[in-house]
Amino acid sequence: MTNYFTFFLIDKFHISVKDSQLYLFMFLAAVAVGTILGGKLGDKYGRKKIIWISILGAAPFTLCLPYLSLVWTIVFAVLIGLIIASAFSAILVYATDLMPDKIGLVAGLFFGFMFGMGGIGSAVLGAVADDTSIAYVFKICAFLPLMGVITAFLPNIKGSKKSN
Repeated sequence: MTNYFTFFLIDKFHISVKDSQLYLFMFLAAVAVGTILGGKLGDKYGRKKIIWISILGAAPFTLCLPYLSLVWTIVFAVLIGLIIASAFSAILVYATDLMPDKIGLVAGLFFGFMFGMGGIGSAVLGAVADDTSIAYVFKICAFLPLMGVITAFLPNIKGSKKSN
């Protein structure tokens, strides 16, 4: 979303680059706040619960996003940023809980995989946008949070009630 949000706004709503970048900043600020809140909420309610809520909780908003007016698009984008980003810190800590003796390795693999997959996904979505439209890409991406159902396969971590 971060890579194509400005293009989506410009294409759909015919706004200026300056305005689209302001709206992107609002989304990214929500992501930053969501990341911090996710850590606190994960400590309080359990990391696995926060991962479930964060990933699947954004789905209703992402599914609506391509069909909204400008004002509601910005409101929903901020909510999506807050909700989805709250999973980030919970996922990272959950992963390090799985291999407590290899925290550096887990963190390195996590960030490397995340940025690598993000780059590949961005390139693929760019090719799809070139062949179709940026609006079509946003309609496809609206379904991605539904992949959060794979959270059901996460193991329960013994000895830590906060992780389950």
